[in-house]
Amino acid sequence: MTQLPIGEPVPDFTLPASNGEQVTLSDYRGKNVVLYFYPKDMTTACIQESCDFRDANQEMLSLNTVILGISLDTVKSHQNFIAKKELPFLLLADTEHAVCELYGVWQLKKLYGREYMGLVRSTFLIDTAGKLVQEWRKVRVKGHTQQVLEAVQQL
Repeated sequence: MTQLPIGEPVPDFTLPASNGEQVTLSDYRGKNVVLYFYPKDMTTACIQESCDFRDANQEMLSLNTVILGISLDTVKSHQNFIAKKELPFLLLADTEHAVCELYGVWQLKKLYGREYMGLVRSTFLIDTAGKLVQEWRKVRVKGHTQQVLEAVQQL
């Protein structure tokens, strides 16, 4: 698993976004970024997590912080997810899991004795200079957004 050192710059990347454009992480320098990786659009836990971030979005924006979600889904899938759940932030399509690998969230998973590679739900808080402030790996959705919000408030 790739370990990203706290206080060091995070890997930059460019991915297709739900707005139909290419988004580059470094374009957000000057703002804090909550970068959350989630397994799949329109699944129970991912809906809950995304809606929790949606509900915290205004407060995050007031704290100079943008939210970006990343999954393996296509841009079209992201657009449908945003429309159904009224998500106010961009979702990025990492269909080849290259960024997931950069951030160490593409890992061996086990389910009912079966092993497979998959995206492990994780969140990274990046400061205005592009440095990692905090990370949450193997996230449990309940209460997670509040933890992230409290960390943002400390910046």
